[in-house]
Amino acid sequence: MAAEINKQELLPHLFRTEYRKITAVLYKHFGFEHPEIAEDIASDTFLTAAEVWGLKGLPDNPVAWLYTVARNKAKDHLRRNKLFTQKITGNLQAAYEGTDELVIDLSDEHIRDSQLQLMFAICQPILPPEAQIGLALRILCGFGINEIADAFLSNKESINKRLFRAKEKLREQNVRIEFPPPTQISTRIQPVLTTLYLLFNEGYYSSSKDTTLRKDLCLEALRLAVLLTENKDTNLPDTNALIALMCFHASRFEARTDEHGEMIRYDEQDTSLWNAELIAKGNDYLNRASQGDQLGKYHLEAGIAYWHTINADTTQKWENILQLYNGLLQVAYSPIAALNRTYALYKARGKQEAITEAEKLQLNDNHLYHVLLGHLYTGVDQQRAIKHLQTALKQAKTTTEKNRIRKDLEKLE
Repeated sequence: MAAEINKQELLPHLFRTEYRKITAVLYKHFGFEHPEIAEDIASDTFLTAAEVWGLKGLPDNPVAWLYTVARNKAKDHLRRNKLFTQKITGNLQAAYEGTDELVIDLSDEHIRDSQLQLMFAICQPILPPEAQIGLALRILCGFGINEIADAFLSNKESINKRLFRAKEKLREQNVRIEFPPPTQISTRIQPVLTTLYLLFNEGYYSSSKDTTLRKDLCLEALRLAVLLTENKDTNLPDTNALIALMCFHASRFEARTDEHGEMIRYDEQDTSLWNAELIAKGNDYLNRASQGDQLGKYHLEAGIAYWHTINADTTQKWENILQLYNGLLQVAYSPIAALNRTYALYKARGKQEAITEAEKLQLNDNHLYHVLLGHLYTGVDQQRAIKHLQTALKQAKTTTEKNRIRKDLEKLE
């Protein structure tokens, strides 16, 4: 019975860890000309494992067994394809030559290189960000179509169409799965980091109540970012700064929602749930990111996230966060960053100055803008606070956000 339970748990675990490795190597071999072949062979490998292991029991080395079967299936596919081609041309002898010498390299080093090269191939400016993230989840992370649909709060049909169009675009543009030349790494890595940043945010700020899925998205983004540090050409300060940012945010993951999936604001979080190990890792990567003379967006965001892991509510803490936001807005302005800055301004210098700065933003169509003003006006002008929260309630899109705003309104009313 124990063996049966282990077998049932092992295959799904291996699918999550090994499917993406096998797929990456096969993609590297077949390219974007035939993307369905790589995924079909990888899927068929696990289908065969389910059938054979169910009848004969687990092999001594399940991972090696999967790699051998995947290798053989790839060779069989090429042999059949070559045989079909040679039948048409009449040269049958050539159909059987060379296939046995085919190398499908599933060594750790080649798997790592294939995944890194795929990352650069997928993260192309020619694709919209949501397509890059979708392909990264499918090919690099081994997520199923249903999981991706859930992550995007979409449906299976829409995701299939999105991934198909993305693969077609990469095929049409003849995108190669290879490392950029060393001279291009510094520019080509930015779309890669952006995709990983967006992938992490998709999990961290997701409105989905599926906590396991949200956490998986964050951990996969972190895993892929760490993978970049294992190659000397991509182990750059920006890469380490992004990892630090992810670690700091992920350290507070468990404290951000209650048992009903409702969002808990930062100042109400149970700090005992913050993950000290991830905070320590974040500090380590932030120290690595300090090598060099550049201070980029991820450095500043990581600095802000670091101060949020300091369990204190002092004016100096918020002044430090405010100054980092000032730098961030100069390097990479965004309305949300400007909005977040006004909260730090309130904590450092009081509500009146924060209200003045917040109202300059005029983000009237953003429910978070009205939530913040509702918070800032509380205790200053109750009627304005209620009006802003009522507007936020109308604009909020998810049940989780609406529930939180209703609770704030109930306190005021």
